[in-house]
Amino acid sequence: MDGAMAVSNGVTQPELARRLGVTDAVVIGLGSMVGAGVFAVFAPAARAAGAGLLVGLVLAAVVAYCNATSSAQLAAQYPTSGGTYIYGRERLGPWWGYLAGWGFVIGKIASCAAMALTFAAYAVPPAWERPAAAAAVVALAAVNYRGVARTAGSTRILVAIVLAALATMVAASLAGGAADPTRLTSWALSESSWYGIFQSAGLLFFAFAGYARIATMGEEVRDPHRTIPRAIPLALSFATVIYTAVGVSALGVLGPGMLAGSSSPLVAAVQASGWGWAAPVIRLGATAASLGALLALVAGVSRTVLAMARHHDLPGWLAAVHPRFRVPHHADVAVAAAICGLVLTVDLRGAIGFSSFSVLLYYFVANIAAVTQPAHARRYPRGIQVLGAAGCLALVATLPFTAVLAGLAVFTTGIVYRAARLAHTNRPR
Repeated sequence: MDGAMAVSNGVTQPELARRLGVTDAVVIGLGSMVGAGVFAVFAPAARAAGAGLLVGLVLAAVVAYCNATSSAQLAAQYPTSGGTYIYGRERLGPWWGYLAGWGFVIGKIASCAAMALTFAAYAVPPAWERPAAAAAVVALAAVNYRGVARTAGSTRILVAIVLAALATMVAASLAGGAADPTRLTSWALSESSWYGIFQSAGLLFFAFAGYARIATMGEEVRDPHRTIPRAIPLALSFATVIYTAVGVSALGVLGPGMLAGSSSPLVAAVQASGWGWAAPVIRLGATAASLGALLALVAGVSRTVLAMARHHDLPGWLAAVHPRFRVPHHADVAVAAAICGLVLTVDLRGAIGFSSFSVLLYYFVANIAAVTQPAHARRYPRGIQVLGAAGCLALVATLPFTAVLAGLAVFTTGIVYRAARLAHTNRPR
């Protein structure tokens, strides 16, 4: 299998090695979702919607489920690297695929930088945050460079640490009275605008979006026609259960006001519950979550870069596959360099809105592509994909205005780049 070849645009190219089973794929998807977002996203969601964030969580989970079924159905038909970039090209045309791939790469590079900075904020003094973040990116890129099996193994360890920390937080919150149903019902019935609830859903969706990593690594999954459709819903289901437990627990201990005002809500929850000794455990979990999400994100982004380079939407040298490790080593290095450039120069705490904009449009393309699949390739009703596409647009419409403007500017840049590249090479599309 290590010597397998793929054909792209009439050119035979080496394939990546298929080494991931269902468990590995679920772990990578779960590691991408249960990342740094779960340690921070509930505070801005509470600011947007108060206790209505629980409704926002349900909305985000519904949209994520619709998107996950589309991704699973498409990945079974097109089991290669690139995710929605490939699905858009095959089902809707090259421009649709390009816009999905461009949005994924740019948005997720920003997410990678945010994860690296989150790790550094928990792990080192402020003066060393940016160098430490860059060092983490280089170290994890080196893990990816050595092969995807090492990526899955490392992610499994990090996910175990994160889940242990979250279990400690839930236990502490329950001991502190988080399970009071009267209090939670009262808060849920308090006034929350639907705009705020949808905005909280958009923010919470940012934490759900990691299941795409399974689809973008489709060329490295064993028996992808069976493995990917099983792994994506499993990873999403586990993440939904975890987020619900954490959200209810944090609300139960802190209440909407204190939750909204906390910069580290899960640490605040264990301290308010009387389990102050557990705060270092939560900080360790946040550090591991950031590293786990960053590890899986770098792998997913580099595979999309590989696919775009194979189709000449990015420079061809990015399509190289290492002869020994069977990974896209040029793409890995380029993505790591871009992330390091951002963590050393830019404050990305406000980038979640921009990343959400890009990711939601990426999944919008996935849903539209899934709608066009023929009956023999269909695993789920078309209505689910239509609901997913509408949900993506609804959440995009509620994002902060500045995030929407930034997203439109970046997509315009991408359109100009591809148009200029096609004109230069005299290609018809």
